[in-house]
Formats: sequence, C-alpha cells, structure tokens
Amino acid sequence: MQAYLNEIEGYGPLVPDPRRIFDLPEGFSYRIISRSGQIMSDGLHLPGQVDGQAAFPGPNGRVILVRNHELDPPTPQVGAFGVDYYLLPNVDRSRFYDYGHGRPHIGGTSTLVYNPATGETERMFLSLAGTMHNCAGGPTPWGSWITCEEAVETTNETTNEQDHGYNFEVPATSEIGLADPVPLKAMGRFNHEAVAVDPRTSIVYQTEDRSDGLIYRYLPDVPGQLAAGGRLQVLAVRGQKTYETRNYPETGGATMPTNVPMPVEWLDIDEVESPRDDLRARGAALGAAVFARGEGMWFGNNEVYFACTNGGLTQRGQVFRYRPSPAEGTPGEVNDPGMLELYLEPNNSALLESCDNVTVAPWGDLLICEDNAAPGVVVNPASPGNYVRGVTSDGKIYTLGRNRFQNISELAGICFAPNHPTMFLNIQAPGLTLAITGPWERLQRTPPTSSFAESPETAG
Repeated sequence: MQAYLNEIEGYGPLVPDPRRIFDLPEGFSYRIISRSGQIMSDGLHLPGQVDGQAAFPGPNGRVILVRNHELDPPTPQVGAFGVDYYLLPNVDRSRFYDYGHGRPHIGGTSTLVYNPATGETERMFLSLAGTMHNCAGGPTPWGSWITCEEAVETTNETTNEQDHGYNFEVPATSEIGLADPVPLKAMGRFNHEAVAVDPRTSIVYQTEDRSDGLIYRYLPDVPGQLAAGGRLQVLAVRGQKTYETRNYPETGGATMPTNVPMPVEWLDIDEVESPRDDLRARGAALGAAVFARGEGMWFGNNEVYFACTNGGLTQRGQVFRYRPSPAEGTPGEVNDPGMLELYLEPNNSALLESCDNVTVAPWGDLLICEDNAAPGVVVNPASPGNYVRGVTSDGKIYTLGRNRFQNISELAGICFAPNHPTMFLNIQAPGLTLAITGPWERLQRTPPTSSFAESPETAG
C-alpha cells in the first residue's frame, strides 16, 4: 500500500477502514448513501460510473446532489434501463438527447436528495438522459449543474442520432423528472471535462481532457442564461505564442515555473462546433497555451483552480490557478489582465499523483481527488493507491483519505454540502457515493463561513 507523505500534519494519519472501502483520519466517518444498481424513486436503476457532482441547498435543510455517469452505449448492464433496456418503455422518448437508433445512450445525470439530519437518502431519480461519457462539470451560481460530455462522436447509421461533445444544464431540483436535453453548442464541441463559473460575471471556464488540450472561456450574452448564446475564447499567455505549460522533457522541460503568476489574454475562436474535432489545434495555431489533460475545475477564493492529470516533468500531475481580472471579459482587462499560475507540480507521487476532480473547502483549502485508474496513466508500482489530498492556502499538501479499491477505481465528485459540515465523494467502481463527516474545524484557520452554518434540522 502506498506510503503517502504530508508536507503538514493535516488531519493526522489515516486509520485503516475495517470495511476496506475508504480510510480516514481519526474522528472521521463515512456513510454510504447510494450504490449503483439500486432501484431509484422513478423506478429506474441508479446508473454506474458515478463521476463529477455538486451539492445544492434543498427544501427544509435537505441537500440536492446532481451526479454525472460516465457511461457509453456498450455498457447497458450498468445503465438506468436494465441489461435488455426493459425499463425503456417507462421513459418518454422525447426526453432523451440521443435515442441511438432504438438503443439510447446511457450517460447522463442522476439526482439524489439527502437529509443530513438523519443521514438518509430520501429520493433518487434520473435527471438527464441520452448523453454519453458525462465526466465532470460544475455548479452554477443560479442553482444548476453543467454536465460535460467527454466525447466527440458524430452522427452515424448505427449508434448515434446526434453529435456529441457538448455541455448540458441540469436544474438542481428535488422534483422527479428529466431535464430538457438542450446542448449548449455555443460553449464549444470538444472533449469536455469540467467547468467553473465566476458568480460575479457568469463567465464559464472550461477544461479539455486531451494531452494537448486548451483552457476555454465562455462569455454568455445574457448572464445566467447559457443557452441564449455567447462567445468562446481560448487562453494564451501574454507575449508567449502557444506557451508550453506541460513541462515535459520532450517539449523543453520546466518551461513554466511554479508559483510565478503570468498575465494572460483571451483569443476569440470560431467554428466552435468543430465538426473535425480540431478546436484545440486551431486554438494552438492562434497562440493558445497547451495543457496536459485538463480535468477537474472549481471556482473558490475568487480564483479558478484546475488540475492537469499527467502534466509535469514526471507526468504525475499539475494544479493551476487563474485569478480573473477585475475587468474580466471587458476591454479593460487589456490593462489589468487575469493571471495564470502553476500552483503545484510536486513530481512526487507520494504527495500527489494523477490529480482529477477538485473542490474548494468552506475554509479555503483546495481538495483533490486522484485517478490512477485513468486511461493512459502509467501506474507507479510504488504508489498504486488513489487518495484525497488537501492543499493549504500556502500550498502545503496533506492527505485526507484513501480509496481501498486501490487503482482499479477512481475517486470523483468531491464537494461539500452548502448547509451542513458534510463532504460528498464518489468511488466510481463499484459505484458508491459517500457522505463524510468529522472534525473539519481542526484545520479552519479563519472563522467558519455560512457554508457550515447549522440549519434548524441539524442544530442541537
């Protein structure tokens, strides 16, 4: 088992879980609040491959979790409709994005309603249907989840009635029903991974899970109404054409130093639906910076954090942060640009390896899920595990938890309840969602925020 390292003590050493599911420090505990395959409140199966998610305030102190399912057509045995699609007649065909010539795509989202006062899941249902390979995404300030297709398949005569590679918006509601499957085409068609929304501007930042991916910015025409159209741009380091952030030896080594903020500019890009899947190549030709498999992304501390799974000299992962300009998205940002910083590149798998989903804790620390099970990741035999890592405001790394399924299953969907001191986490296989509680206050270096304020149901 991996000998993990801490740069600071954090919450202390991990205690082996007798159930062999998830190790946590002393004083912490988890509750399994859902398992893939369960029959949900709408009569469908809870799909497998749970991935990115976010938590929203629900009625009467409840928490609403909207979760992705990273599924493709060849795996109906873990879809919502059963191995032989026997439950398909129970769902309105018009509510699918892609019905797939009679065998619909089984990706999408599910919604879970959780009562933190009782520790019980009160409701689950399918909330988006007919999409594919829904990997990560991000919450919006107006109470919805943007789910991202990590796919670029096009229409064909056998499996696809629609093109794929889009984002979709899913309302965070406790009412059973499927969201309108409207692709947000103006946000670009590419191998999406995650998004983060700045609540001050409604600007959406996006990662691309490709070894030569870009970072995108979407400027909506109407704040809070992404489907109304907008402008797509790509990030470039000012004065550096096609800047190399990956720090690979074969691309010049450590060309991007850590902890050195660099001014950026944002370049307009056209033909955003990219029928040839060449958006990143055209963006790089314009001068956009190149990143190594951009994955998890989150807005917090007035910054955008994002992970690059296999960037760095040893390809063990990088974490960046972007500080938007006070004039972000306006002509004034030319004189006061946003700043990009390579925040972490430890090149030490005992500290961090294959970083994926991220979130910002209510007290400001960055929390990171590892994914050593990712396709293309060369697993280090000396460090086969998947961990949750924490990062303090001064960039020190500590270990918060360990997936006991080792490197056969990734961790994903890390987020905090908006009204209760509970952290949620997914173990993709066998498809578990955990609710984790404990003495979070040990690391709070500032007074608790309203995110941890007790609701009437949880007080006392």
